[in-house]
Amino acid sequence: MCGIFATFRHEDVQAFKPKALQLSKRIRHRGPDWSGNIIKNSTILTHERLAIVGVDSGAQPIESPCGDYILTVNGEIYNHIQLREECPDYGFKSLSDCEPIIPMYLKYDIDAPKHLDGFFAWVLYDAKKDRIVAARDPIGITTMYMGRSSISPKTVYFASELKCLTDDCDDIIAFPPGHVYDSETDKITRYFTPNWLDESKVPTTPVDLMTIRHTLEKAVRKRLMAEVPYGVLLSGGLDSSLIASIAARETEKANKDYDPSTSVEGDDDKKPQLAGIDDDGNLVSATWSKLHSFAIGLPGAPDLKAARKVAKFIGSIHHEHTFTLEEGLDALDDVIYHLETYDVTTIRASTPMFLLSRKIKAQGVKMVLSGEGSDEIFGGYLYFAAAPSAAEFHVESVKRVKNLHLADCLRANKSTMAWGLEARVPFLDVDFLQYCMNIDPNDKLIKPSEGKIEKYILRKAFDTTDEPETKPYLPDEILWRQKEQFSDGVGYSWIDGLKDTAERVISDEMFAAPKAHWGADIPTTKEAYWYRLKFDALFPQATAAATVMRWVPKADWGCAEDPSGRFAKIHEKHVDA
Repeated sequence: MCGIFATFRHEDVQAFKPKALQLSKRIRHRGPDWSGNIIKNSTILTHERLAIVGVDSGAQPIESPCGDYILTVNGEIYNHIQLREECPDYGFKSLSDCEPIIPMYLKYDIDAPKHLDGFFAWVLYDAKKDRIVAARDPIGITTMYMGRSSISPKTVYFASELKCLTDDCDDIIAFPPGHVYDSETDKITRYFTPNWLDESKVPTTPVDLMTIRHTLEKAVRKRLMAEVPYGVLLSGGLDSSLIASIAARETEKANKDYDPSTSVEGDDDKKPQLAGIDDDGNLVSATWSKLHSFAIGLPGAPDLKAARKVAKFIGSIHHEHTFTLEEGLDALDDVIYHLETYDVTTIRASTPMFLLSRKIKAQGVKMVLSGEGSDEIFGGYLYFAAAPSAAEFHVESVKRVKNLHLADCLRANKSTMAWGLEARVPFLDVDFLQYCMNIDPNDKLIKPSEGKIEKYILRKAFDTTDEPETKPYLPDEILWRQKEQFSDGVGYSWIDGLKDTAERVISDEMFAAPKAHWGADIPTTKEAYWYRLKFDALFPQATAAATVMRWVPKADWGCAEDPSGRFAKIHEKHVDA
């Protein structure tokens, strides 16, 4: 993961270069390892690098051997070994997993992103045609924004974060996931077109539990591609615990199979071993003999206790961190600056993740696996229990997946990248999504009276009770632990403290007088009002707020307005709104 900034067809690109470098510097936290830039014609591409794969030779922007094609990328391409084999005549200059994007563009033009398995945001400049092509991964795991200026309408800007564009652009959008931009047509078109995107088509395929298990295991295996120390974020909830368990198994297996004579540091006459997945689907390299896991919470938090149990069970080297309410409150301005949002749910959950990411980076880790996406795919949030029907359950699930780039993916990406830490999310693997989003929603429904709690089929897929020959993935009390949203699990007093502080900071008079420029997007709680004021102070430009999505549970299902899981009636420690 890295940071990118690009400007296409600038009227005086040489004069603009010093400013471009300063704008790129605003996202150096995303890529503290090295900086690069290339100017061709009237276009400049810059890059702030976080080295994960191709550490010694993957500097960016990447230039083709002929010099006509320049690429700046933020992301990881898991099938890069196979893509290299597909282009034997291309003169690769590095071991970077991103370099194959250039020959893919030469071979497939704007269809190139269809052939990439990974998460990415990239901008490619074709100097021969004076053409820009930009693309974002299917779900929007990697952040990217696109902007224009009414003063210079032919100029187009791209950046990993909003803060790079607010000086020069009066029209900014969050670049839509699964889309590609082509300057020849000046259009953004969708390349990712799975059948489940149409939420009106309710699937009828019954669940196959072993397919869920094996597809998720493969997704985790892909995401262990790295040449640097890695770990897992472990909250002790179902999702992160499953990812941690699978990752521990895969790390152990990969280290047993590792052949140091084929590594990048080997003799010159040996073929370098690239980090990735081989043709048989096996993990090619791993960096530590044991998995490291990381947890955070207020002292005595339920997540800390659960994470401890999981770490002991899977044998990970566990690192437990705590924070105080005051430390969380003190970090809010920094969190909103990095997250570029005023959404209540996102800020509540991002703050502990932001604090934990700093601790992880200080311990020498550059990449972690995380559990985002499962609740959207399986309807795991407790409010899904109020769905009136299987069809409406499915529609809500699809909508939540489509909006991940404005919610949990944004949180995971920016909370970690604020400290130069990359988060990878196996649940959002496209193959896993394709299977799980086509499962009959009747199999996903929450039915407590039948013993079917939230994410029942995911839990059952990894329940080895009837498989005596299979080592259990998790302790039963974790595998069947009720959903606890991260902002709740770090300690219930975290959200209570935020709400109490907002009550003190925002007077009744202030709350009764929303700002005129908010239009119809009026905060309905003092906490939301407080965050919006903080956002406006950091991003006063009128276009900034247009990139933010505020989320509240479905009122038409009878859900409480507060997004905390504790307000769902089936929560074990339910509280009234």
